[in-house]
Amino acid sequence: MQMRRQDKQILERREMEDIIREARFCRLAMSDGQTPYVVPLCFGYEDRKVYFHSAAAGRKIDLLRKNPRVCVQFDIQQQIRPAAKACDWGLGFKSVIAFGRAVFIADASARRHALNLIMSHYAEGQEEFTFSAALMERTAVIRVDIEQMSGKKS
Repeated sequence: MQMRRQDKQILERREMEDIIREARFCRLAMSDGQTPYVVPLCFGYEDRKVYFHSAAAGRKIDLLRKNPRVCVQFDIQQQIRPAAKACDWGLGFKSVIAFGRAVFIADASARRHALNLIMSHYAEGQEEFTFSAALMERTAVIRVDIEQMSGKKS
């Protein structure tokens, strides 16, 4: 994707993936017809795929079933940069915006793998977790296959 401020553009995939791995949460943008809908989420990441979980019913699930095209946003190192003049203030950050398609994961093994990725993103050093049958039954697990992403830093 071409960016207006090319001096702020991140071109290296590895650097964008580092930002994704460091981010504590992401924001998932969906479309409800003419109305955008954005939610913050915990997530896991692996091989250009973002994973998240949800209750099996609700607005997010309804929208993803209707239109799986999504945008996912990640950011880190946010800091306000004060200045003497109001319009000279700025924001320091690194961010990634990814576009892709949401897929509901049905296979039990793939669902467990995705939930392990999500949990290991937050529980440093731990990679395997136990999920009860009841939890697995009532939880939707979704994968976003990233088709395009761009990064920016300021």
